[in-house]
Amino acid sequence: MNRKKYTILGLSATLLTIIISVFWIFPLYWGLKTSLTPDMKTVAFPPTWIPHPLTFNSFTYVFKNSPILRWYLNSVFTSLVITVVVIILTMFCAYALSQLNFRGKRLLFLFFLAGFMIPGATNVVPLFMFMNRLNLVNTYWGLILPQLAAPITVIIYKRFFDQVPKELSDAMCIDGAGEFRILFRLFLPLNWGVTWALAIVLFTWSWNNFFWPFIILNSTPMLTIPVGITQVQSAYGVQYSETMATAILAALPTAILYIVFHRQVAKGIAVTAGLK
Repeated sequence: MNRKKYTILGLSATLLTIIISVFWIFPLYWGLKTSLTPDMKTVAFPPTWIPHPLTFNSFTYVFKNSPILRWYLNSVFTSLVITVVVIILTMFCAYALSQLNFRGKRLLFLFFLAGFMIPGATNVVPLFMFMNRLNLVNTYWGLILPQLAAPITVIIYKRFFDQVPKELSDAMCIDGAGEFRILFRLFLPLNWGVTWALAIVLFTWSWNNFFWPFIILNSTPMLTIPVGITQVQSAYGVQYSETMATAILAALPTAILYIVFHRQVAKGIAVTAGLK
């Protein structure tokens, strides 16, 4: 009886998973189908499920009529810089909070917790005013600097650094190792998995970020891919196939990144969601 009960429960869970997967995949399929359909037929009724005739004109149009390659370079450059700098800075901060004793340590950690709890959208206006005073609007510095604040990464790193046995670091101290050597020879190797997971999640988050680049950038060549999608238009109104082609091209790098590193991405999401 119990085995039958568990079998029915498993089949129900599998069926529910399939239904949810269909609802999740359908918009992706429809976007790809729209990008491969002639623009005049994208609003045809009744709609067709398979693009006919199959055409890649929308992708050709995007490459010829927009600086999408420059947008790619902007996104790659800013995402890599943000990922590398955030990983290094938050690693140092987490190590200090976890292993060093200094006055105001608990208060500083409370500040990181407060920064994690405050919605990012509430800081947009003062950040923009600050960047404007520094003459960093529409610059790479203005785009990158505000995105370097990642208190959640500090909290995650600290949580894993706290789990490293104290005896290991004490043994290295006896051998004459300094704090930098302990960090890079002991703590970092023991947490390579978490580091890779956080790096991939940070890169994907930075690549897909729309809100701040949309506010701080005001010239077409400086745009990143998510903001550049909004620039694909003409005097004839919305071009559905060209817009969807741009969206497909924008999502392609992160999709490939997920396929290659899906285990690390899942681990990064798990450690972030499981944070207490």
